Amino acid sequence: MRDLTTPAGLFRVAALLMSVGTSLCLSSQTRAQQDSAVLFRNVRIFDGKSGALSAASNVLVRNRKIEKISTANITADAQAIDGGGRVLMPGLIDAHWHAMLVRPTPAAALGDVGYNNLLAASEATATLMRGFTTVRDMGGPSFGLKRAIDEDLVAGPRIYPSGAIITITSGHGDFRQLSDLPRTIGGMLSRMEQVGGSMVADSPDEVRVRAREQLMQGASQVKLTAGGGVASPFSPLDVSTFTEPELRAAVEAADNWGTYVATHAYTPVAIQRSIAAGVRCIEHGHLMDEASAKLIAKKGIWLSTQPFLDMSMAAALGPAEQDKMRQVVTGTDRVYALAKKYGIKTAFGTDVLFSKALADRQGSMLAALTRWYTPAEALAMATSANAELLSLSGPRNPYPGKLGVVEEGALADLLLVDGNPLDNITLVEDPAKNFVVIMKGGKVYKNIVPR
Repeated sequence: MRDLTTPAGLFRVAALLMSVGTSLCLSSQTRAQQDSAVLFRNVRIFDGKSGALSAASNVLVRNRKIEKISTANITADAQAIDGGGRVLMPGLIDAHWHAMLVRPTPAAALGDVGYNNLLAASEATATLMRGFTTVRDMGGPSFGLKRAIDEDLVAGPRIYPSGAIITITSGHGDFRQLSDLPRTIGGMLSRMEQVGGSMVADSPDEVRVRAREQLMQGASQVKLTAGGGVASPFSPLDVSTFTEPELRAAVEAADNWGTYVATHAYTPVAIQRSIAAGVRCIEHGHLMDEASAKLIAKKGIWLSTQPFLDMSMAAALGPAEQDKMRQVVTGTDRVYALAKKYGIKTAFGTDVLFSKALADRQGSMLAALTRWYTPAEALAMATSANAELLSLSGPRNPYPGKLGVVEEGALADLLLVDGNPLDNITLVEDPAKNFVVIMKGGKVYKNIVPR
């Protein structure tokens, strides 16, 4: 037994007592906040699905959920917020986010873990303040950040984590240098693997282990890279990576846990091989062809794609990576056209990497969907449709309950908008001004409604 009379031993005891006391205090504060009721009066509701607003309504929130919605007066012992006829809508959901990789540079992402976690925590609060109350994290060591947010130590969105991206040698997500080769099977982990950013797996057995490791840590879904990508220096865009047996090993591991695999895939080969292996969601798909689109629609596969319209997403990358980004941008119009033509289940995400300035444009990327969709369709994609995708996690869903809608019994993730986003979706581009109330799980994180 360690000697607790030494300075080091006493420090450990003191630290433990402080930690327990702080946790109890925070838990008490959190419960008090979540158990309190909030009544929104005189709001028009965008429910996350309909193309029209409701009549003037009142909405009672209690115990983190929407308890009652009525056009009649609601009498309750609750904090009242006078909506003044403003629009109440579901919190926004980003279906392709990288919480740990938004602000650092590519090199810094492999650096000081403590600093990067603090950086990510700051970004998480900014993400929530942009009205994104939930994100589906598609690669990175976000488990600790998620826990801190869930324990109310940090203000941030709900996180559906994938954990480390699973890739192959020279695949998208392999950020090792040539000097790190050759890889020794069972040898030392590379720095990117040590920090939990991505894991290299070059056989079905290795894939199975890496998938199970992410699930063990709390992954709500598993992410593999089935083809080349933009950001990785040794990953040509046209290359197909995992074999079908390797992909199937991950699918089987995820299925055993009641959840699913999503694959990064741009090209027809990567898309079709993923579907053959049992993958249930394709990320990106910008270089797909007609046959791939038909297959996605026929099999009921989700397409989680992004409105990449310019080169800004590759601003922090080198010339070769920027050239790959041009190919992706060229395919954006086509992927949305095919999604609409074949009625593909489509999710909205942004895939912001290595740029706080780009993250600040998260709402602008949502508004850009009106190049192909009506404002109501775009907002439904970022709320109820994205929530439907999240539900694929089944028993691995870290937040059981309805998200993405304003209806009785749903989780109370709500935005009060100063204006009508169904008429003017550009309101989401300036959340600091136009989102006058931001609520997540029944807790008010922002309220600038004039009193």
